[in-house]
Amino acid sequence: MSKDNRALIKQSLKRRNRAERNFQWFGKLGVALGLAAVVLLFVDIISKGSGAFRATYIQLEIEYDPEAIGILNVNDTEEFIFANWQNLAKKSLRDLFPEVAKRGERRKLNNLVSEGTGFDFRDQLTQNPSLWGTKETLWILADDDIDTYYKSWLDDDPFSARLTSEQIKWIDQLHSKGLIALKFNTKFFERGDSREPEQAGIKGALIGSFFTLILTLLMSFPMGVTAAIYLEEFAPKNKWTDLIEVNINNLAAVPSIIFGLLGLAIFINFFGIPRSIPVLGAIVLALMTLPTIIITSRAAIKSVPPSIREAALGVGASKFQTTLHHVLPLSLPGMLTGAIIGMARALGETAPLLMIGMVAFIVDIPGGFTDPATVLPVQIFLWIDSPERAFVEKTSAAIIILLSFLMGMNFVAVYLRKRLERRW
Repeated sequence: MSKDNRALIKQSLKRRNRAERNFQWFGKLGVALGLAAVVLLFVDIISKGSGAFRATYIQLEIEYDPEAIGILNVNDTEEFIFANWQNLAKKSLRDLFPEVAKRGERRKLNNLVSEGTGFDFRDQLTQNPSLWGTKETLWILADDDIDTYYKSWLDDDPFSARLTSEQIKWIDQLHSKGLIALKFNTKFFERGDSREPEQAGIKGALIGSFFTLILTLLMSFPMGVTAAIYLEEFAPKNKWTDLIEVNINNLAAVPSIIFGLLGLAIFINFFGIPRSIPVLGAIVLALMTLPTIIITSRAAIKSVPPSIREAALGVGASKFQTTLHHVLPLSLPGMLTGAIIGMARALGETAPLLMIGMVAFIVDIPGGFTDPATVLPVQIFLWIDSPERAFVEKTSAAIIILLSFLMGMNFVAVYLRKRLERRW
C-alpha cells in the first residue's frame, strides 16, 4: 500500500473517530439537559407544594355553649342543623381580644379562622354530645389568607396583600403568645374538595381515582389478554385479522380526548349512564388502555420460544392446553408490565374525563362505584384554575402525590419484569 493511501486511510479514521466522539458528546449533552429539566421541574413543584402539607392553626379555648349558637334544645334536630356553629370560634376570638369592639374590626377578627370551622364543631358534638356545657382548648384551622401570610412571614418574605394592618397586628400578638403555629395538615388527606382553600383536600379525588382504576383494570386486562391470545395463537392469518391488527395499532395512537367524545356520544347520550361516576370513567379509560394492553400482551406471547409449544404439543397437549398451561404463564410477566403501564397512563389522564362530566365540583367522599366522583388529575385541573393564591400550594402538592403514584406504578412494572421474566 502506498504512502498516499495510508495517509488517506489515517485521515479518514481520524474524521470518523472525531465524528463518533462528537456524536457521543451530543448524546451526553442531550441526556444531561433532559435530566436537568426533570430536576428543575421537580424542584419547582416541591418548593411550591411542600407548604400544603403544613397549615396554620390558632389555639382557642372553645366553650360549647348552646345559647351562643342559638340552640335552646340540644335534642332538637332542626335547631342542631341550622345553628350558628361558627359563633363558637368567634366568641373565643372576642374573649382573646376584648379590646376589639367595633363591628368592622370584629368582622376582620373573625376572619382569622376558617369559615368551615363551625362544621368541625358540629361533627364533634354529633359524635360526643357530652361536650355540651364544657370548655376545650383546640387548634383551629386559620383562614387561607392568614396561612399564606404566616408562612411567608416565617420565611422572611411576608405577603400581606389581602390582610389589614389590624390583622397583621393580631397575628403578631398570637405569635408572641405561642397561640399560632404551623402543624401537619391532616385535613388535606381527610377532606374532599372545597371552595375554601384551607378546607380543600384530596381524599375525594384519591378515592375516585381508586374506584376508577380498579374498574378499568377489571374491564381492560382480561379483555386485552384474551384478545391478544386469540390473535397470536388461534386467529387465522388473513386480511381480516390484518385489518384488526392495523386498527389496534392505530387506536393506541389516537388522542385520549377522542375516547372522551366516544363516551359522551355513546355511553351518556345513547345508553344514559349518569355523568361523573367511576363506572363511566372506567369504561372510557378501559377503551383507551385496551390497545396498549393488547399490543404488550402480544409482544409477551411472541417472546415465548416456539420450542415450548412444540414440546407441549409433542407430548399430546391440545392447542388450548398448550396456550393455557405453558404460553400464558410464561408470558404473564410481560402482560402485567403492560397492564401496569396502561393503568399509569389512565391515572394521569384528564381530557377524556372532562368530556364525560368528571369535572364536577364534588365535596362528598364517594362511597361506591356509582357515586359522583372526580379523579386526581381533574382535581389538579380544577385547583389550578382557581384565583386564590393558596390553591397554588394545593395544586403543586396534588401534582407531587400524582407523580409519586405514577413513579411507584412504573417501579412496580420494572420490578415485576425483572423478577418474573425468564431468559431463554
